Order: sequence, then structure tokens, then C-alpha cells
Amino acid sequence: MAISFETLAQLSRMEEARRQVQRQLELIDRQITRRAAALVPHQRKRHGDRRGKSSDVCMVLERYRLTLAALTAERQPEIDALSRKLARQDQAIAAHHERQQIALSRAA
Repeated sequence: MAISFETLAQLSRMEEARRQVQRQLELIDRQITRRAAALVPHQRKRHGDRRGKSSDVCMVLERYRLTLAALTAERQPEIDALSRKLARQDQAIAAHHERQQIALSRAA
């Protein structure tokens, strides 16, 4: 017994929907990272005096981490909802594959 065209089309739609949700999550991640980088001012290069450079870099990194955490927290409900949707889609695709395997094994 061969898998029907409708079954393949349904699986294809499910996988495309999953890819779209994954792209949305990746887009949110890029937006947060880009915004955090824009909000943390870059240090100006100093000529000559190199004292304190290590602590300046540490301060900038810490400020970036804090900004990134705050921006992520703002978008967390959206991230959580998309993550749950992605998990449901993964389960549905896996169940679809399992049903097809069972149907093929019964037909054999």
C-alpha cells in the first residue's frame, strides 16, 4: 500500500507550518540581540592610556547581558507561546509518521 497524495500533502503542510514557527522564533532572537547591541553604547578607543581597559570591557559586557535579559523578559510570553506551538507541531508530525508506519506495516 502506497502513501496517498493527500497524506503526503498534509505532512508537507504540517512541516511547513513548523518551519514558519521556527523562523518566527529565530526572528525574535535576532531582533532581541540586535536591539540589545544598539542599546549598549560602544566604548570609544583611547589612545595611549590602556589602564582600566579590562574593567571597561567587563562593564560593557555586563550591561549587554542585563539589557539582553530585560529585552528577552519583555518578549518571553511570545517566545513561550511559540515554543509550545512548536512542541505541539513536533508531536503532531511524529504521530503522523507513526500512523503511517503502522498503516504500512499492516498493509505488508
